Amino acid sequence: MEHESPLWSINLAGFDLVFNLSSMLMLVVSAVIVFAIAVFCTRNLQIRPSGAQNFIEWVFDFVKGIIQSNMAWKDGGRFHFLAVTLIFFIFVSNMLGLPFSIVVGHTLWWKSPTADPTVTLTLATLMVLLTHYYGVKMRGTGAYLKSFVQPVAFMVPFKIVEEFASTLTLGLRLYGNIFAGEVLLGLLSTLAVGGALGAIGAFLPALVWQGFSIFIGSIQAYIFVMLSMVYMSHKVAEDH
Repeated sequence: MEHESPLWSINLAGFDLVFNLSSMLMLVVSAVIVFAIAVFCTRNLQIRPSGAQNFIEWVFDFVKGIIQSNMAWKDGGRFHFLAVTLIFFIFVSNMLGLPFSIVVGHTLWWKSPTADPTVTLTLATLMVLLTHYYGVKMRGTGAYLKSFVQPVAFMVPFKIVEEFASTLTLGLRLYGNIFAGEVLLGLLSTLAVGGALGAIGAFLPALVWQGFSIFIGSIQAYIFVMLSMVYMSHKVAEDH
């Protein structure tokens, strides 16, 4: 079933800026949940950690491994908190639309914000821009710009195209996987409300797909962070 998005537009200097209120709401919800997890897991740090502290330490160690697999820690250590925040935020965002959706009238309010291509492409664009920023900051403007003409100058157009391609693939990969999962869950839910037989027939496939979607959402959060650190290492490392 098709649902409308709650759109709000404003006219600014002759241009219409359109905002998806549902995506904005869910981004705020994701941020609040991530903040709550961080506070809960770090509120009472001990030398002998509790279960919550063990969990957050495991996440930090896991992300540290991702960074160290792509660049030296002396360069990558400064991105540790960024990568941890990113993997938490994307994972939570991927999970929000799985248990249920909230539809008021024909307007969809509760969903995964990463099921919106505008959100995922914005995240991808921000990460690619950050790679350029840190590339200039850590290597210097001259050395950074010189890397675009190495090994030969005619590679410059291809490297520019590569930047746009990296942004598109990073954002659309995340969007496509999360959106497809929610579409199938929506189809199964419509089958479930079609009667007792439909509910029985849809229950097991929906349960299986829920579990598979949790796996896919986790993998996509990992892939997004890993590729972001790969792109970052290409910009900040001297040997690239």
